[in-house]
Amino acid sequence: MKVLKFVVLVLSLAAGSVHAGGALLDQNYRELAGKRVVNLQKAYAGKVLVVVNTASKCGFTPQFESLEAMHARYKARGFAVLGFPSNDFMGQDPGSEKQIQEFCTLTYGVKFPMFEKVHVKGAEATPLYKRLAAETGKAPGWNFHKYLIDRNGRVVANFGSRTSPTDPAFVARVEALLEQPIPESRK
Repeated sequence: MKVLKFVVLVLSLAAGSVHAGGALLDQNYRELAGKRVVNLQKAYAGKVLVVVNTASKCGFTPQFESLEAMHARYKARGFAVLGFPSNDFMGQDPGSEKQIQEFCTLTYGVKFPMFEKVHVKGAEATPLYKRLAAETGKAPGWNFHKYLIDRNGRVVANFGSRTSPTDPAFVARVEALLEQPIPESRK
């Protein structure tokens, strides 16, 4: 009887997580320092994405420049970088959303979409980051952890903070995904 209860519990938890989460990108986030809420699924369907947790006062902060260059280079081919500021690692993004926005824009010329400040690890992690961690088995260990999402909205790889957006293996993976056709259901 105990085994049966355990099996039922595991199956219901698994079903609940699939039902509760839905599609990975079916999440709503507010634009950084703004009021407009964006459904990631609707806004970025059929695109290749890099989802990255950012911080303004980190040794990896200069990656903003490379991420912006990558966003600009591949945008016309259906690519976007989505940034999520987080103060989860040693308080390296303590400012307000307005301060973060100004810093990113004025210091690094960031034009790629940035969203509300979130938690990316542990129990307080936002639903998107909980799903990314669950699907890859890897939660961010630091700022600038990058998740690569294909045109079907599936996370296909993740890269730690030390992997630069200019790393040849990272760029090759992005370019390979960009070569894949946009699924009919995503157009």
